[in-house]
Amino acid sequence: MHIVLDDTAMAAAGQGNILASRLIHRAHAEPDWFLYAPACALVEADRARPGSSEHLASLPGVIVLYLDLAAALAIARHETWAAAHSRHAAQPTPDRPDGTVIATTAPTRWAGEPVRVLDLSP
Repeated sequence: MHIVLDDTAMAAAGQGNILASRLIHRAHAEPDWFLYAPACALVEADRARPGSSEHLASLPGVIVLYLDLAAALAIARHETWAAAHSRHAAQPTPDRPDGTVIATTAPTRWAGEPVRVLDLSP
């Protein structure tokens, strides 16, 4: 399972959201689970909840996706960097031919977007 945490999911994890915590645990404990944290989403999560990005980035089950050239070009076309970097990270790649699911506490943000969503709302 490949899952991208958007900034709302990251902030929720910092506030004790049980569903986000379970995803983090599974990514750490199970070999076929991968949890991605786009760098731009980390920035937004830290603005919403200071300290959350350092905490998430330090967890062994979380893979930080840095802003490479392809991601920079993709997010340049959008208003918000966090959502754009998460959307870019969810797209299919050679390593992830089916793409990923975006975990979020704001599923309506993704309405009309070509992504699969995992709602972490309580």
